[in-house]
Amino acid sequence: MAINAAKLQATLQKFVADVSNVQGAALVSPDGLTLAAALPVGMDDERVAAMSAAMLSLGERIGRELSRGQIERILVEGTNGYGILTSCTDEAVLLVLADAAAKQGIINLEIKNIIAELQPQLTGGLQSVSV
Repeated sequence: MAINAAKLQATLQKFVADVSNVQGAALVSPDGLTLAAALPVGMDDERVAAMSAAMLSLGERIGRELSRGQIERILVEGTNGYGILTSCTDEAVLLVLADAAAKQGIINLEIKNIIAELQPQLTGGLQSVSV
């Protein structure tokens, strides 16, 4: 059974539209492929996926070197907001972009909720992604 890319896309779009302070989201494979994305206008899906994979790879290496165990979340905080990369399944990570006014606790709760919604959609296996 293949995953339903349209359903993943719709889930991310609803998440971005419904959660205040969230500006975008992308579901990315560890090797840098976009599975679904609802990103701000002008932001390149492929570039975001590649950077997310690089962040994940570096985060995992840092986690090993510092004996922190398996990485669950990587947070990038800038003057314009947050980029939060969170493990979703073994084959997918979720990137959420939030503005500077976002409350981290609320965003983390919303991320937990969206991951619980996405995980069953991803159980079809990423080897046979349908578009």
